[in-house]
Amino acid sequence: MRKNGDKQNSIGRSVLGLSPLFLLLLPNCFPSLFSPLSRAYPRLFSEWNAPKPMHLNLLEPALRRRVTDDLVDDDEIATKLWSPLPDQGWTPCQHSSNISPKQSRGYIQVFLDGGLNQQRMGICDAVAVAKILNATLVIPHLEENPVWQDSSSFADIFDVDHFINILSEEISIVKELPTGYSWSTREYYATGIRATRIKTAPVHASPLWYTENVIPVIKSYGIAAIAPFSHRLAFDNLPSDIQRLRCKVNFQALAFVPHIKLLAESLVSRLRDPTSRNREREHINLQKNRGVGKYVVLHLRFDKDMAAHSACDFGGGEAEKRALAKYRQVIWQGRVVNSQFTDDELRTQGRCPLTPEEIGLLLAALGFDNNTQLYLASHKVYGGEARISALRKLFPLLEDKRSLLSAEERSRIDGKASLSAAVDYHVSMQSDIFISASPGNMHNALLGHRAYKNLKTIRPNMVLLGKLFLNKSMEWSDFKQAVVDGHKNRHGQIRLRKEKQSIYTYPVPDCMCKS
Repeated sequence: MRKNGDKQNSIGRSVLGLSPLFLLLLPNCFPSLFSPLSRAYPRLFSEWNAPKPMHLNLLEPALRRRVTDDLVDDDEIATKLWSPLPDQGWTPCQHSSNISPKQSRGYIQVFLDGGLNQQRMGICDAVAVAKILNATLVIPHLEENPVWQDSSSFADIFDVDHFINILSEEISIVKELPTGYSWSTREYYATGIRATRIKTAPVHASPLWYTENVIPVIKSYGIAAIAPFSHRLAFDNLPSDIQRLRCKVNFQALAFVPHIKLLAESLVSRLRDPTSRNREREHINLQKNRGVGKYVVLHLRFDKDMAAHSACDFGGGEAEKRALAKYRQVIWQGRVVNSQFTDDELRTQGRCPLTPEEIGLLLAALGFDNNTQLYLASHKVYGGEARISALRKLFPLLEDKRSLLSAEERSRIDGKASLSAAVDYHVSMQSDIFISASPGNMHNALLGHRAYKNLKTIRPNMVLLGKLFLNKSMEWSDFKQAVVDGHKNRHGQIRLRKEKQSIYTYPVPDCMCKS
């Protein structure tokens, strides 16, 4: 009997020893069970603290606009909102060398890190560098992003044959190296110092740097591999043919593979005809919906990395502040410039990304009503559904890939952040209006691409909005007027590129000519 008792005591002690681990792991497996506990134990369950609305003085009257707008004739405002941009006098420059590429000096490889849109810009730069060096470009290698953990290759995302065909008159491109150079792989360069690897390319290097430092390597070995390569070509003081070539790559040569476009077009079709979906949509008043058949894409860049790095207060209380501060310490060892400023200072400087609630208030103030079809282009929203609840109340027709695609359709891109981003990119390019809650690579890429196509894109006035949102006593009518006045020239009007600015964000005047 004593042996059995000892055995039971031993088991009990084991269970007790495992219980703290079990307690920590259980919220990860069943987070929905722990929302009540999050309020009782904020240190342990801080990720489940539901953020409260930060701007009730504006949110409540903004929600009431659904009633009052039916009584006011806003047809003129709605017409201006949804109407396409007028001709602004700029068209894409006609670019064609009409000259076959010269005899190639050798091969050039690049290894690109970052997310889809950072890699996209790197591909454009790689083509330009190959042209400068008169080298044959090997289809770029896309590194697996440690954040998104997506191993998709160039061929998984972009149409390789289209890419090669469009650029055939500019440079020579090969899908893979010939047998004699098959040793030049990512693994080869990861296991030692190699004479053919160029790893000292400075950020925004000049063409002269490449001719002086890379051509000798190609002459000696027949090949040069450049890594890292992101942001490794200057935007200024380049020949006009090189600048236009970069835009030709970005806006013409980089086409998504057919199955990505097909999936994206399915989304576009469902967004343009919401009544075609088998859903309860009793609150849709098609007679009053002045934007019927149209949709807005909202790029909501609000993941945990962004929230932590901004060092701003997002309404999640002290628990959220502690959680984000701890995350900053772990990821960046506390080296975040914004941390030295108060939240008020950051907002006054326009350095805080807009929360889902704030971007919703901006759209409502601009005149978008609650029948607006809104598509959410986002990888993951920090705070989940609780974070976007205010936005959903303001715009009930809020959709994303999960709500519009079937489980089978989603399975084609699940776990593939780059493919998912490619779908969102295509849907964004087809939208009537695009708006981003904060600057970033996707914002920059689409801002430039839509300018190239003369499509309407709203650029939030971050400094103005930061100051307005700090005023907790502001009336809705005053907020609305200030927003409208502060965004009159931020709906896609052409902006000329300034020194050091990206040609991919501001393609005028390098890539567009006066019509």
